[in-house]
Amino acid sequence: MAEEFDVAFIDRDDRSARFLVRGVTPAFANGVRRAIIADVPTLSIDTVRVIENSSVMFDEQIALRLGLIPLTTPDDYEPGDEVTLAIDVEGPDTAYSGDLVSSDEQVQPADENVPIIDLKEGQRLELEAVARLGRGKDHAKHQGGVAVGYQYLQRIEVGEEKGEFEDDEPQIIRGVVEDDGELVPAEEFDNDLSQRYPGREVTVEDVPDAFVFHVETDGSLSVEELVLGAVESIETRASELQAAVQL
Repeated sequence: MAEEFDVAFIDRDDRSARFLVRGVTPAFANGVRRAIIADVPTLSIDTVRVIENSSVMFDEQIALRLGLIPLTTPDDYEPGDEVTLAIDVEGPDTAYSGDLVSSDEQVQPADENVPIIDLKEGQRLELEAVARLGRGKDHAKHQGGVAVGYQYLQRIEVGEEKGEFEDDEPQIIRGVVEDDGELVPAEEFDNDLSQRYPGREVTVEDVPDAFVFHVETDGSLSVEELVLGAVESIETRASELQAAVQL
């Protein structure tokens, strides 16, 4: 079945991408979305040992903020693997995620400018933290995909010219459209078909078994790693089910 898939990237950057997948069912598309959110493991701070915290914030609040800082996750980490991070900042200063020092250079804060706490004169934050691999289905801090969605690819059919006295009413559309075989993001014509085809009758229809995915990552993994990890998770669970049924 996988050989029948047709995948094409529409746009992408360091943290997000849109891509078209043809030859899949709505159930499979939703399965990929759920797996990206829930099944792909990422590293996140799990336990914290506070050495000194003379800030105005409780230890538990600091620990919560640390747990929500995305960490780059190497592909060779296995469940149970750990990495230690430490921070030591004295005021007057602001402690940022970039101040965290990791025991593994592969594991770093995905963003260096996430504020942890503003320290006044005489205040200090010193602690050690342990990051562990986990999945989004166990805790939201392990969700590498911060915005994951999909929708049908829509096909444009351009008809006859409108009558001489017919006005162009706005025809708003979102996502990506297929126009004469070309994939066109709707924002290129301000999401208004009447601007792309002034004076023409236009109809829009969903393309069966063709879905446009939008995936945005928190930086712990790339979009490609998230999607491939999700598909691998689905494949593993399907194989386990097949083996169980055959027993």
